[in-house]
Amino acid sequence: MLPDAELEELLRDLESDRVERKASFSDHDRVKEAICAFANDLPNHELPGIVFIGANDDGSPAQLPITDQLMLQISGIRNEGLILPIPSIIVEKRRLAGSEIIVIFVPPSESPPVRFRGRIWVRPGPQRGLATPDEERRLSEKRRWRDLSFDIRPVPSATLCDLDLEYFTNEYVPSAMATDIVEANQRSREEQLASLRFITPDRCQPTYLGMMILGIDPRAYLPGAYIQFLRIAGTTLADPVQDAKEISGVIPAQLRQLDEVIKANIFTAVDPRAGTVEARHPDYPFAALQQIARNAVIHRNYEGTSAPVRFTWFEDRIELQNPGGPYGQVTSENFGQPGITDYRNPNLASALKDLGYIQRFGIGISIARQELAKNQNPDIEFTVENTNVLARIRRRT
Repeated sequence: MLPDAELEELLRDLESDRVERKASFSDHDRVKEAICAFANDLPNHELPGIVFIGANDDGSPAQLPITDQLMLQISGIRNEGLILPIPSIIVEKRRLAGSEIIVIFVPPSESPPVRFRGRIWVRPGPQRGLATPDEERRLSEKRRWRDLSFDIRPVPSATLCDLDLEYFTNEYVPSAMATDIVEANQRSREEQLASLRFITPDRCQPTYLGMMILGIDPRAYLPGAYIQFLRIAGTTLADPVQDAKEISGVIPAQLRQLDEVIKANIFTAVDPRAGTVEARHPDYPFAALQQIARNAVIHRNYEGTSAPVRFTWFEDRIELQNPGGPYGQVTSENFGQPGITDYRNPNLASALKDLGYIQRFGIGISIARQELAKNQNPDIEFTVENTNVLARIRRRT
């Protein structure tokens, strides 16, 4: 990131399309709008935008007390799921102009447009504002296919006929975009699809994201995009199979179907000795299994493999195998540690957040561990290899 001398120069200078100052974090929505605007990088600087927290409008220090709690609160913006796609921000405490100031570095997004609460913010000059339809199109056209994550690359030979466009209009758009923006822009469905990364900016081809969320037959283009469920009457794969399912379709439908399968297989024991009200003890907490399964579907590798997510339910344990090893800053050594997250499929994660399948990013494993401990199950055991991750969850005894 930038050295202190360069930051102090930017701090003293007038606000521009790369710099914003805030005396405090009390008006945090304005800070998030600025992050959204800098991530969009409408002027195409290809340099990080900078938000100073603890600086007055004239660049002088506001003498803001900077606590660990405040730093964590600002760092947590990335995982709130209010700015989508997930922004890449770096939050640092620097000593500038003789005082401590928080500096937020916001690199340009690789897949604009970026939205905050369903609205696209841009900063063409010293003031931010909502993007016009023309600016939104320009942002979509800024994507470079060679730099993009797999989930928003074009699908060879696919056409718009391969997407469920009625579902997109009636279900997805109301969940992803602010209603007033949709009504004001009067954009075509193809423009909306391109803006949300379901088709290419030239509006010619579906992307893999479009196929995973809207596809009529996703496995025709992504053979491994399904969940294989096995219920085993024993503790090894050589034991008899009680139930076997292939859960296919678009990812939201897979998650809904898997929830029903999990609920149908959980056994709840009743303890009549627990007092006047019978205590009920499931062998596995539903929320824990749901979180680990959703993590596997979101973080798996969809590129270059036909392997499904495997959900195997033994008599003494459940094993979830994800065809995709560690990615980005997540390694085999830090896997599962709180605060260590990265996204192989960031746009898929964003789309599922729009649809309500994710409440907040980066906390799935923590929630699962809390639910297991509450239900008196052993902790999750992870086996992390280069090409897959195995999560083992043992039955409550």
